Amino acid sequence: MKRSPLVIKNNQTLFQHYENLQPGDLICCRIRLKPGEEHLLLDLSERNIKAIPSLTSQLCSRSKAFQTRLYRKSMIPGTTVIYSLHDLLKATSHFGKQDISKVVLKQEGKNGGIGVFLFNSIEDIYTQTAGGLHPFPYVIQPFVPDCRDLRVIILDEYVEVYERINQGSFRQNLHCGGISQPYKLTEKQYDLCTNIMGQGGFPYAHIDLMVKDDTTTYFTEINLRGGLKGARITSEDYRAKIEEIMTRLCEQYRCRQ
Repeated sequence: MKRSPLVIKNNQTLFQHYENLQPGDLICCRIRLKPGEEHLLLDLSERNIKAIPSLTSQLCSRSKAFQTRLYRKSMIPGTTVIYSLHDLLKATSHFGKQDISKVVLKQEGKNGGIGVFLFNSIEDIYTQTAGGLHPFPYVIQPFVPDCRDLRVIILDEYVEVYERINQGSFRQNLHCGGISQPYKLTEKQYDLCTNIMGQGGFPYAHIDLMVKDDTTTYFTEINLRGGLKGARITSEDYRAKIEEIMTRLCEQYRCRQ
């Protein structure tokens, strides 16, 4: 006898039933994984287990490398994922031909400005990587000076945008002395954010943008969760809005079954 589809709302229940999940079952929570367990998301996808937030969005939130592979066209030109010394040598040659000197390295799995490094030359990255200081994979991109750093929070109809400013660090980190100020997105910038969310199946998101000369906008990162330092929304209202989104999407999915 076929059982009714399961609706799983926490990680404890998920892993209690993991091996017995069937197509039609729904995971309605963020899946907490240890580093190296990301392959479980592929397994769930192959077994046609649905998730809210989507499995793609959950992997994106864990992997800068995956984000870069999905959204590279919207990022700073030249942004690339480095999986090996061979990849790094190719990037070194490419950056040299483009006369690009300063570069930024972003380590996998690090947030809040941790794991972001500025180098005066990509050759310095090669030297340090060959010495074992930077594990693969990681993302490198040309350093673009004098950009505005924007954080966009989208929770259904609630949209909050603020600029992060830190005169003492290129990272524009608010946790180390920075300040924030409100910012109004253009229609084109908002469309960029919603298109990125749609491609990755993000029901809500924290999105980071870089604006050069107030004319060119680059996408830098996206996550299902992020810090609220600098935001107007309170932690309580933030959690309540996410709960509303999750409850509504879960009910919509169940009604379609």
